[in-house]
Amino acid sequence: MSISKKLKGHAVNAFNIAKEPFDKTFDLARIHSEKLKERIDMKIQERALLNLKAELAMRHKSLDNYTDEEIEIMLSSEKHKVIDDLKTKSLVGALALLGLDFLV
Repeated sequence: MSISKKLKGHAVNAFNIAKEPFDKTFDLARIHSEKLKERIDMKIQERALLNLKAELAMRHKSLDNYTDEEIEIMLSSEKHKVIDDLKTKSLVGALALLGLDFLV
C-alpha cells in the first residue's frame, strides 16, 4: 500500500471521528425541536378545548349535544382562533419591544 493511500485512509478516519459528535448534536437539536413542537401543539389544543367548553357553556349546551364530527369542526375552528390570537400578540409584543407602539 502506498503512502498516499495510507494518508487518505487516515484522513477519512479522522474526518469520520470528528464528524460523529456534530451529527449527534444536530440529531439532538432536531429531537428537542420536535418535542417542543409537540408540547406547543398540545398546549394550543388544550386552550382550544377550554375555549370551546366556555363557548358551549355560554350557549347552555354540552359536548353531548353534538356529534364527533361537529365537535371536531368546532375544535378545529377554535384552534385556528387560538393560533391567530398568538400571532397577533406576538406581533404586538415585537412592535412594542422595538418601540413601534404607534403602529398597533
